Amino acid sequence: MTNPTRREMMAASTALLATGALGQAEEPAKASRVIGANDSITLGFIGVGGMGSGLLDIFKKMPDVRIASVCDVYELNRLKAKEAAGGKPEAVEDFRRVLDRKDIDAVVVATPDHWHAIPTILACQAGKDVYCEKPLSFRIDEGRAMVTAATKAKRITQMGNLIHAGDNYRRVVEIVRSGALGPISKARVWMAADRRGLGRPADCAAPAGLNYDMWLGPAPKREFNPNRFLFNWRFHWDYAGGILCDFVCHIVDLVHWAMDVDAPETITATGGRYVLDDNCETPDTLEVLYHYAKGPKGFDLIWSQTDGSAHGFEGMSQGIMFQGTDATLVASYGGYKIFPTTRGATIEIPPQSIPASVGHHREWLNAIKTREQTTCHFEYGHRLSTVGHLGNIALWTGEKLRWDAKNERVITTHHANAFLSRMNPRAPWVLPEV
Repeated sequence: MTNPTRREMMAASTALLATGALGQAEEPAKASRVIGANDSITLGFIGVGGMGSGLLDIFKKMPDVRIASVCDVYELNRLKAKEAAGGKPEAVEDFRRVLDRKDIDAVVVATPDHWHAIPTILACQAGKDVYCEKPLSFRIDEGRAMVTAATKAKRITQMGNLIHAGDNYRRVVEIVRSGALGPISKARVWMAADRRGLGRPADCAAPAGLNYDMWLGPAPKREFNPNRFLFNWRFHWDYAGGILCDFVCHIVDLVHWAMDVDAPETITATGGRYVLDDNCETPDTLEVLYHYAKGPKGFDLIWSQTDGSAHGFEGMSQGIMFQGTDATLVASYGGYKIFPTTRGATIEIPPQSIPASVGHHREWLNAIKTREQTTCHFEYGHRLSTVGHLGNIALWTGEKLRWDAKNERVITTHHANAFLSRMNPRAPWVLPEV
C-alpha cells in the first residue's frame, strides 16, 4: 500500500490552498430561466463512462428532460453517449463547453472522484443546478467548497445516493428511531468481495481518442496504466479513496439517517493492501472504528472491509447492523431482519411514517422546478463523504483522530489536517474561489 510520506505530510501542512486559476463569478449566477411545472429541463452530462452512461439512460426516459450535451475526455464514451441519447446531443471533450451553453439548465457530473469538485463549482457559478455522483468530493475541503458554491448560487443539488430513496431504508429508519431495538451501542457496516485478478499490467500508451492529460486534470502526472483507467481508477489514491469512499455514502447513510447523526467524534483505522497481488494502492483489508457522541455515552460504528473474500457477516457480502439491547437488526439494500435478544420475544414494529420517495432522480428534477432542496443535497452528501475521508486519514496517519465537525478540522494532531485538501494540485486545475 502506498501511503503519503512524512515529508509530504509536513510540506502539505504548511501549504496554502491554491485558488483562482479558473476564475470566479463576482456574483452568484442566476438561472437562465424559470422552469415551470410543465416545462422540460435541459441537461448536460459531464462524464459519460460507466456511471455517467447509466445516469443518462435513466434521465433520458423522463418525459420532461431534454439532453443537449454529453462530455467526456474519452471519445469512445462520448460517442456512445451521443448515440444512446438519440444522436441529437452535442458531444464535447471539454466540460467548460457544456457550462458555456445558456440553454442548459442543469448538469450531471459523473467523472472519476478527483474531477468532481472543479466542474461542479463552476457549474454552480454558471447558474446550473447540479447532480453529482458519490462520493461528493475527493477531499473534505473540496466538499465544503462545493457546498459553499451551491449555497451562494442558490443551486438545487443532489448527490448520487440513490439507495436513500428506497422504501427499505425508510422502514429501517422508522424501526430504529422508534426504540423497538432498545438502546443501540454499536452499528456495523461491511463490504466483502473477491477482487483478485487485476494483475500488474505494464505502463503503456493511452488508448486512441483519450485526452489523457485532461483525464488526469489536478492529479499528478503519471504514465498511463490500464489499472488506473476506467473502473479501476478508484483503487488509486491519486483519483479516489478506495472501497471505503466508494460505498460509505450508501451504507453509512442508513446509520446516519436512523441514528440522527452527521459526524463522528473520534476515528481509528487499521488495514492495508495485504492479499491482492496487483499494482493498485487502496486497502484490500480495512477496519475503521468511529465513535459518535449520541445520547449519554454515544455509540460505535465499525466499517469492515475485505477484498480477498466475498464472505461477510450474517452470510451477506454487504450489510448494515444495528445492535440494541432488545434486538439486533440486520439490513441490506433491499431488506432487513430482526433478531430479538430474548428467544421468542416480540418486537413491536412501528407504523410507517416516512413518506415514500418519488424516486432519487425524479426528486432532483422536481426540485429544479419547485426550488425546494432535495434530501441528498450537497450538505448531506458532504457530511457522508467526510466519514470515508476521515477513515482514510486515520489510516494514513496511524493515529486516533478527534474531529471538530463544526470547523471541519482534526483537533488531536496538526499534520492530519494536511490531508483535508489535495496536495499540490497540478496546474492549472486548482479549485475556483468560492
